[in-house]
Amino acid sequence: MLGSLNRVFQVQRGSLMWSVMRIVRDAQIAEDLVHDAYLRVRRAMEAGPIEHVEAFLHQTARNLALDYRRRRRMRGAVELEAADDDALLDIADNALSQETAIIEREKFVAFRSALSGLPPRAQQVMILSRIEEWPNRRIAEHLGISERTVFNDLKTAMAHCRERIARLDP
Repeated sequence: MLGSLNRVFQVQRGSLMWSVMRIVRDAQIAEDLVHDAYLRVRRAMEAGPIEHVEAFLHQTARNLALDYRRRRRMRGAVELEAADDDALLDIADNALSQETAIIEREKFVAFRSALSGLPPRAQQVMILSRIEEWPNRRIAEHLGISERTVFNDLKTAMAHCRERIARLDP
């Protein structure tokens, strides 16, 4: 099981670095976050099976990068106005409420579940398009399929994921 993670990590490491670098814009931080993503996925795999390791690894790395960027912005705002209590209160008001965080987590779990319910090629198309932000032409060339097939797979995948996530909203 961990052998498959190691293989996926070796193959996807460059793509993971590229994705994380686009978010944090610092090679050393990106390297650390990609490594942290690997360790988190490894711990998750030890706790139970993960059906789509590659997608889970990419999403984990992306989430860690976004969290890092959020913390860095928050830290910068606090440092700029540390003496201003009103500014600190505004920052607290803008932070995600616990309820919102729970809802976002549920949506992520629903997305991951929806993604796992897709055929493998549609999963790949969805990850490359929406997570890696590749253009359809690049996806088509990478997978050896037509751009129209990429479009159709993406349309199907998005409708499927949208429907699964919509089930969460009352």
